[in-house]
Amino acid sequence: MPSAVHISLNVSDLSRSADFYRRFFGEPTKLKADYAKFVTAEPLIHLALQPGRRAEDGEGALSHLGIRVDSSEEVRAWRKTLLDRGLPAEAEKREDCCYALQDKFWVSDPDGNRWEVYNVIEDNEATSREAQTCCAR
Repeated sequence: MPSAVHISLNVSDLSRSADFYRRFFGEPTKLKADYAKFVTAEPLIHLALQPGRRAEDGEGALSHLGIRVDSSEEVRAWRKTLLDRGLPAEAEKREDCCYALQDKFWVSDPDGNRWEVYNVIEDNEATSREAQTCCAR
């Protein structure tokens, strides 16, 4: 089996979160009353969800999660698929972010965990002051 990324998220409402990730990644490989697991093939991700505590202010230490694809066409295809599945994906945009010019869009799960689907067009050694907050809420 190839290496894979495993992500485990505490969620406030397992049913709502499982529904979001079902539309984002497809059917779960495991779904229990207190646990859901999604395993994707492309990209290879193992995502586990379990009910858990949230920070008082609603924000944890996690900045965001991302899926890097190979082209702007793939960014557009991902967004179209998610919109077709009823997920409110933000508009695709080209921006200078994290020292790279990227095409991307964002979706947020029911707990506010933000996912970006993006591709890197070119790396930049310098970034503008505005670009330093491109991944911020």
